[in-house]
Amino acid sequence: MSNQTFSLQPFPSAEPIPNLKITGNIARQANQFTIHYALLGDLKEVVIPTPSDTPARKHELWKDTCFEFFLGVKNSDRYWEFNLSPAGDWNVYRFEAYRQGMQEETAFTTLPFHVEYLSDSFTLGLDVNLDKIIAANQALEIAITTVIKYRNEVSYWALTHRGTEADFHRRDSFIIAS
Repeated sequence: MSNQTFSLQPFPSAEPIPNLKITGNIARQANQFTIHYALLGDLKEVVIPTPSDTPARKHELWKDTCFEFFLGVKNSDRYWEFNLSPAGDWNVYRFEAYRQGMQEETAFTTLPFHVEYLSDSFTLGLDVNLDKIIAANQALEIAITTVIKYRNEVSYWALTHRGTEADFHRRDSFIIAS
């Protein structure tokens, strides 16, 4: 897969967050997967967790601002959910089918990524080798998502929203092929 850019859209029923954009790019070379997010605009009221001195694997990161992506094996129900908090905390979950058999993916013991805060932007980037969970020749279907906490509201951003409710696990929203 060559470098592909993306732009996320908020779930339609969400109260629009003024002057906010989420863009980025992804690439896969053999089994090296790279993703970069850019949160751009007026970030004063976006709740961005402060960096942790000791980033760790944590649950329920999606309750706050969290950058996520989903990798599904083509022609299989199996998929993985990657959660990356601006604080540096992370988690990876494996599913056997749509919201079925959720397990913490133990193949990863660390997931180092970098973050950068500027006055009008926030960036997050991850470069990860997928050899521990899939073969390099396996075709992937990818969904890119973000949860944004703005004031006291939470909004859900994705490449596409296919249902009547925000649901990042829907396989018909895994629209990037790799």
